Amino acid sequence: MFPATWSRLSRAALSRGGPRTQSPMSSSGPSGWSKVVSDAEKLVGYPTSFMSLRCLLSDELSNVAMHVRKLVGTQHPLLNTARGYVYDSRHNLQTRGLIVLLLSKAAGPSHAASGLLSQDMVSGIYPSQRNLAEITELIHTAFLVHRGIVDLKGWTDSDGSLKDMEFGNKMAVLSGDFLLANACTGLAQLNNTKVVELISSAIGDVVQGIYSENSSNTEESSPGVDVAAWEEHAFLSHGALLAKSCQAAMELAKHDKGSQRSAFKYGKHISLGHKLNSDLQPFVKSGAGETASFSLSAAPVVFHRQIVGQERWRQQLQQATTLRNQLDYSKLLAAVKSEKGVSSAVDLCCFHGNRALEAIQAFPSSEARSALENIASAVNKF
Repeated sequence: MFPATWSRLSRAALSRGGPRTQSPMSSSGPSGWSKVVSDAEKLVGYPTSFMSLRCLLSDELSNVAMHVRKLVGTQHPLLNTARGYVYDSRHNLQTRGLIVLLLSKAAGPSHAASGLLSQDMVSGIYPSQRNLAEITELIHTAFLVHRGIVDLKGWTDSDGSLKDMEFGNKMAVLSGDFLLANACTGLAQLNNTKVVELISSAIGDVVQGIYSENSSNTEESSPGVDVAAWEEHAFLSHGALLAKSCQAAMELAKHDKGSQRSAFKYGKHISLGHKLNSDLQPFVKSGAGETASFSLSAAPVVFHRQIVGQERWRQQLQQATTLRNQLDYSKLLAAVKSEKGVSSAVDLCCFHGNRALEAIQAFPSSEARSALENIASAVNKF
């Protein structure tokens, strides 16, 4: 799928812990982000997690964990993904489920939900909505694990053990499939055809978005990439799951189409805003002497390419490529920062954050709505 030049650059980046595609809700964003999320978790009853207790105790997951441990000491990214979920609390890897729960609490029960037993609600949230939040996290985690599959085309011994990489790839496929299977089982148990349709379409969107990203991850294959295309790809791969999960949460409580649209818009814009914030971090946080690393499909780079033109962009890539066919990201970062790509991406990030704030105003004033407003405001801070 990747040209030879890009494969070499990708392997070089992996070997030194270089640029990898980041999830919008798992990056080390603004300094106040962790506090905003921590405060919001208290409102929904407990910290959200893609692993429920029954999942942690399952024999199947124990077997997966045992095999993943065999990757200790290798360079395979699956190990870092697993380690992050166990140890790295500051990255807030379960934010999608948290947002689904906060929206559920902010909307409350609807007039049409008279058939639902309000006494079954915990902290103002129906059990089915909590199950949906867990399903959303399972699906996201499955794709995160699948994204860790390493391209082994042209892999050499100097890049690391090929046997370890092959084993890691097999575990990434099997682990991701296991999580997706559990998510689909839980989805069927919700007994709501509309919700099944929404989340199923979101899974299709993520697949399409990731495929589009992989197809346009090189300058040779994507001369026409522009900001509109970037936003479309970002929504499919990063925003569709949260947006449709937020809408599905409203459907489970039998809220009207207006509330469902508002929830969808909030999920969409908060995802795109956070993706932009994540893409901007290397450009707004990097200081003198720091080693820069970022994706060539990051929003500031896409803006920069559109501003300077394809021919100038090719020249800048050539100037930043070393004799060993490795990319000097410090040089490329300086080139991007010399134009208006970074400021344009900041403006777009603020736009989506503000649109998320507008969408949440459709719900009554409450602590949950305030928490959602704080999350949207945090997206606009760098």
